[in-house]
Amino acid sequence: MLPFRICQRMRRSNNCSLAHVKKKKNIIIIIQTYFFLFECDYSYIVPFADIHYFHCLRIIEILKGTEVSTKNIFGRYSSQRMKDWQEIVSLYEKDNVYLAEVASILIRSVSYEGPALRKQVSKAQQLQQELSRRELECQSGATDMRERYYAACKQYGIQGENVARELQALVKDLPVVLKETGKKAACLDEAIKFYAAFINFVSDWSEEALPILRFVQKKGNTTVYEWKTGNVPTVVERPVMEEAPPDVVTEETIDWGDLGDGADTEEVNFGISVEDGVDLGISPEIGTEETSAGGIDWGASELTPVEIEIVDVGTDCPDGVARGEDALSLLENSQTRGQFINELKELEMFLCQRLSEMREEGDLVTMSQFQLAPSVIQAQTPERVEAMLADVRDLLNGLTSVRMQHLFMIQASPRYVERVSELLRQKLKQADILVLKRGTLAEKRQEALEEQAKLEPRIDLLAARTKELQKLIEADISKRYNNRPVNLMGVHV
Repeated sequence: MLPFRICQRMRRSNNCSLAHVKKKKNIIIIIQTYFFLFECDYSYIVPFADIHYFHCLRIIEILKGTEVSTKNIFGRYSSQRMKDWQEIVSLYEKDNVYLAEVASILIRSVSYEGPALRKQVSKAQQLQQELSRRELECQSGATDMRERYYAACKQYGIQGENVARELQALVKDLPVVLKETGKKAACLDEAIKFYAAFINFVSDWSEEALPILRFVQKKGNTTVYEWKTGNVPTVVERPVMEEAPPDVVTEETIDWGDLGDGADTEEVNFGISVEDGVDLGISPEIGTEETSAGGIDWGASELTPVEIEIVDVGTDCPDGVARGEDALSLLENSQTRGQFINELKELEMFLCQRLSEMREEGDLVTMSQFQLAPSVIQAQTPERVEAMLADVRDLLNGLTSVRMQHLFMIQASPRYVERVSELLRQKLKQADILVLKRGTLAEKRQEALEEQAKLEPRIDLLAARTKELQKLIEADISKRYNNRPVNLMGVHV
C-alpha cells in the first residue's frame, strides 16, 4: 500500500480539504476552559503555552492512575479534574479542531520558530567572528604602538623607562660628544688645504675659505669667546639651564587681569629705560616762526635741544671671562654650529664635484689646464679625494643625525623635553587604550558565546518536539485511512 505524502507547506489546506476539519472553526471555548483549569499547576507536564490535544490525552492517562479511587462501577470518574480534561478532549475532537491546531503548531515551528532561532545563532556566530577579528586588530595595534614607542626611544638613544630623566641625562654628555667631534675635525686638514688652493687657483678670492672649520680643525671645539677674541678665557661661566616645571595650567592660576579698564597701563614696565643724556643721533631743527593761519600749532615757539647719549646696557665682561653665549663651545652655540655645518656641506659639495671631474678627465686640454696648478692640486688622486669625502660626510652625519638634532633642541629649550615626553607617552596611552578595548571586545564575544549556548538547546528541544508532533499527526491521519502509512514531507527545524 502506497503511503500518503503530505508536503509541509500544504499540510494545513490538506487537513481542511479532506474534510477532517471544518473551516472557520475556532477554539475560543477550549482556551477559556484552559484558563479555568490552569488555576491548578500542571507545568510539571508541559508549559501552558505549548499544550495541545495530545498533551491533554497524556494528562488524562496520568489522571487515570491518580484518580482511580473516583472511578464508579460504570467506568466513569466522579473527579472534577478528570471531567474537566475529558471535556477539553471532547471539544478538541468535535469537528477535528485538534488536527488543525497541531498542524498550525507544526507549521509555526518549522517555518518561523526554527528559522528564527537558527538566525539568532548565526548572528551570534558572526558577531563572535567580528569581535575576534577586532580583538586581533586591537592586539596588533597595541603591539605596533609599543614598537613605535621603543623605536622612537631608540632613535633618541634612551631606553624609555623614564623619558624625561633619560633625555636630560643625554644632554649632560653632549659637551663630551661635541669635544670628540672637534677632535675628528683634525683629519680635515688636507681637504681644507685642497679646497683653499683650488679656490685661489681658479679665482681671485681674497677672503679666507672655511674660517670656522679651519679654526676647529686646528684648535678643536673651543669656546665662542676664544673664537671671537683669539684668547683663551681664564674663567668660563656657562649659562645655567633650569629644568622646566610641568606645564600645568588651571583656571585658578591664570590671572586675566582687568580687561575693561586701562587705568593701570601706566604701570606696565616693558624693560626699556630712557635716561637723561642718551644721544640717539637725532637733532631735530624746528623753527621758531609762528605758524600760519590754519597751520598746526605745536604748542611751543622755542625748543631747547636735547642731547641724547646711547648707554651700553649689555653684559660688561672683564677680560678673560667667558659668560653667557660666549661660554658655550662652537658646536654648542646654534649660530656657530650652523656655520660649521654649512662649511662642511660646502667642502662636501666641492669634493663631490671635483671627484666627478677627476673621473671624467682624460683630454689633453684639461690636463694642460692643471699643469700650472699647485702641487697640492696635482698630487690628488680620485681615491684620495674619495677618502677625504668620506671623512667629511662622517663628520657631517654625526652632527646632523636625528639624535643630535634632538639633543640640541633639548639643550636650547628645556620645555622641549616635556613636549617629547608627552609625544612618547601618547603612544603608550594609545597602546593601553587598545588593550582596554580588546578586553571589552573579549567580554562582548563571551556574551555572544553564552547567547549561542542558550539558543542551541532550544533548537534541539524544538526539533525533538517537532519530530514527536510529526509522528503523532502521521499516526492520527493513518487511523482515518485504515492504517495506511502517512508521511509528512519537509518537516525539519
